[in-house]
Amino acid sequence: MADEKTNRQSFTVQADYCAAMDAPITTRVCLSLGRVIDRETATGRAVLDWPGEPVADAIVLRLVGGFHALHRSGADWGVSRVFRGELIDPTGVDVLLEEALITHDAALLPWLDGPPQTNEAGRSAGLMTGLLHLARRFGPKIELLEIGSSAGLNLMINHYSYDLGGVKVGPDPAALLIKPAWRGPPPPDAPVEIVGVRGVDIAPVNLANDAAAERLAAYVWVDALERQTRIDTAIAMVRQHGVSLDQGDAADWVEARLLEPQAPDTTRVLMHSVVWQYLSSAGRDRIRAAMAAAGARATGERRLGWVMMEPNRDLHRHEVRVQGWPCSTPMELVALTHAHGAWVEGLEAPYETRDYVMRGGGAVDQR
Repeated sequence: MADEKTNRQSFTVQADYCAAMDAPITTRVCLSLGRVIDRETATGRAVLDWPGEPVADAIVLRLVGGFHALHRSGADWGVSRVFRGELIDPTGVDVLLEEALITHDAALLPWLDGPPQTNEAGRSAGLMTGLLHLARRFGPKIELLEIGSSAGLNLMINHYSYDLGGVKVGPDPAALLIKPAWRGPPPPDAPVEIVGVRGVDIAPVNLANDAAAERLAAYVWVDALERQTRIDTAIAMVRQHGVSLDQGDAADWVEARLLEPQAPDTTRVLMHSVVWQYLSSAGRDRIRAAMAAAGARATGERRLGWVMMEPNRDLHRHEVRVQGWPCSTPMELVALTHAHGAWVEGLEAPYETRDYVMRGGGAVDQR
């Protein structure tokens, strides 16, 4: 359980992470909130008395989302000055954000109620990179199961087009082209045919609701103009095509889906991005066990795969890891990626095969 000092320090931790991802305005906001938050508001008390792990629970990003919403709606001129980058002096920023905490206390407090829905279509670049590795190994037909789908933007993965280091995947033309800056060797140039996509989230976002769509957009950092354009396009695509998105517990859902009949000549793939830290330790253990059991049942006709894009907070990077069955090869680290898909770095074989293990506080211990 965290204490007030740890909860306050989480603002500096998040600011360091934002700085590493070239988000100077969001970095400035995180640092300022860490300085000015106190017990004079209900929001401040809730943050400083946070009972869980503040970094893993992303309490800073919850609050930053609330402030961004104030800016997007034009509800507070001072907040908008900060979010437009017009004011960079720490003292001046502190004054404006402290005033906003008091003025908009009732509006900001509900933003702490649930984890940020940081759904980002750009992350599908890392996920598709992992899928290409599985397609090269097992063949093109892939059935996707995603946990932590949020609003389902990455459930549109088969509707986006990709240019991954010169490797082209997906429909052409497409309403949204995902083309990250590429580093290192390109991914396998293998055909991919996604035959089904389903997802689950503990609190799925219904993008048919305008308020829900606006809340999702508020979690996109103000520094990221390209991301804001991309999320608007992706939201429109979800509204046009629809997605298969269930509400439920990730472990329950994975266990049930892995027991369902599987079509021959397909690879059933569990995928997720920036969600593992939000699951309970027991839930993560259940998913590992369910995947191990399903992997033991996998055959050449009915394969199983696992693709994850998850943060290594110790190294301020996100990692794309892949495992497939039937195969004795452990999970492999095949690429590094920017948290929001701005760049992807393909790695050279032989790949690192240490296990991915979540430690307290949201960091990763790769043992």
